[in-house]
Amino acid sequence: MRTVTTAYRATRSRGGTAMRIGIIGAGNIGGNLTRRLTALGHEVHVANSRGPHTLTALAEETGATPVPVSEVARGARIVVVTIPLKAVPDLPAAGLFDGAAEGFAVIDTGNYYPRERDGRIAAIEDEGLTESRWTERHLGHPVIKAFNGTYAQDILDRHRPAGDPERIALPVAGDDEQAKKAVRELIDELGFDTVDAGGIDDSWRQQPDTPVYGLRGGVEAVERALAEASPERPESFRG
Repeated sequence: MRTVTTAYRATRSRGGTAMRIGIIGAGNIGGNLTRRLTALGHEVHVANSRGPHTLTALAEETGATPVPVSEVARGARIVVVTIPLKAVPDLPAAGLFDGAAEGFAVIDTGNYYPRERDGRIAAIEDEGLTESRWTERHLGHPVIKAFNGTYAQDILDRHRPAGDPERIALPVAGDDEQAKKAVRELIDELGFDTVDAGGIDDSWRQQPDTPVYGLRGGVEAVERALAEASPERPESFRG
């Protein structure tokens, strides 16, 4: 059953609670999440595959702390993995989440683009794993799928307070209900509504080329788009 959250948590100046958030990947989504989350008063540690020295400009702009990938989860209550799908197996096989806060949540923003970027992944195409289930198995920790169909610039430009008729809703899928709750609350704080899109095995409903992917709509529009999705992977998204 899909549920909706619309309560708005404001910035630190209005009594919110800051947390440490780790972000793996500093591309369009990772960079703009770093900008918004630091603006909201959170302590953000950010890492990429090229090393902390390549993140100096982002750190100076936002106040985020560049760290090696092996340290990004330390003390974090939420870790965002926002890298190309083909790069997920290159993450450390052990110790990636060492030192994370108890009960931490992992957000997966990834998408499978077999022809443009990732190459063919047999477990996804032949075994029928959803993209996030495949990612989850590599990470060795449950993930919450979110932001995968969000335009990066919208993170900066389209956040709105609760009740605003132009407020966008994002689908959020995952099996760990407590982690999903934490992620939905964070997205709410960022200025977006959320729709519970089910478990990770249901997350095909928000993969590329589904009705909800890239949709700039409210709660009802997102619910409708999720319901209209087909489990058949389109030919253009097969390797």
